[in-house]
Amino acid sequence: MQPGGKTGEAALRQSAEPGTIRIAIGKETMTAVLEKNPSAEAFLELLKEDPVIVSMHDFGGFEKSGELETKLVRSDTRITAEPGDVTLYFGRTIAIYYDSNTWNLTRLARIKDKTQTELKKLLKAGGEDVTATFFIE
Repeated sequence: MQPGGKTGEAALRQSAEPGTIRIAIGKETMTAVLEKNPSAEAFLELLKEDPVIVSMHDFGGFEKSGELETKLVRSDTRITAEPGDVTLYFGRTIAIYYDSNTWNLTRLARIKDKTQTELKKLLKAGGEDVTATFFIE
């Protein structure tokens, strides 16, 4: 039995839960749960070095996106991104969705503590650029 009374299998399931990252935009900070794929793992490794700051522009009326300084491994599949999804495409463009879109993307994480309405307001949906800082605590 593991500390805290958990069996080995229960402790393994708990430790297998994805990690979290933080995203700051303006004075707001959000929590996102990382996906389990090589791209999310590479992004986490990048964040372990330093926070990543990205200037994000509105695209298509459904996301804010911007370029990373480095290219990450791609794990693209055809998905429908939903509000709160953080995705990667072309290995270098990171996006935060405030609406839905279907495309070949890699889901990196999902924001868990903001509604679609809150995301639209925070991301200035359809409007000016925002700066997002991705980091771990």
